[in-house]
Amino acid sequence: MKISSQAYVRGSIEAVDMYCSAFGLEKSLEIKDETQNAYAHCELTLNGELFMAVSEAPKDCDVHKKTTWQTMAFNVYDMGTEEAVRKAYNVLSNGGTVIDPIGSCDWNPCCSNLIDKFGVFWWIAI
Repeated sequence: MKISSQAYVRGSIEAVDMYCSAFGLEKSLEIKDETQNAYAHCELTLNGELFMAVSEAPKDCDVHKKTTWQTMAFNVYDMGTEEAVRKAYNVLSNGGTVIDPIGSCDWNPCCSNLIDKFGVFWWIAI
């Protein structure tokens, strides 16, 4: 059995490009919708392994701008270096909401909680 993550956002093409930039991901499967202006499904990989999938949010999906803690988060850890965390932070926080700026916590020396401009909650860490 496996579990994977998928984000439903408005502006899926821009979101995919942002996530690729933040984490050094590659698009491994791209299926655009009938308009060719959004992803019906796009898989993003890192070193050949599935990292996440992104799709355009359907009309009835709650995509209101989020600015507070959420019940779900994408936790990206073992990023290797503080530089990698800062790069992701700079990309993801642009237009988003920082919950906790980069700093240490009891279990990690360099981490942050933030919500990107698409409303996706992230915890990023070394």
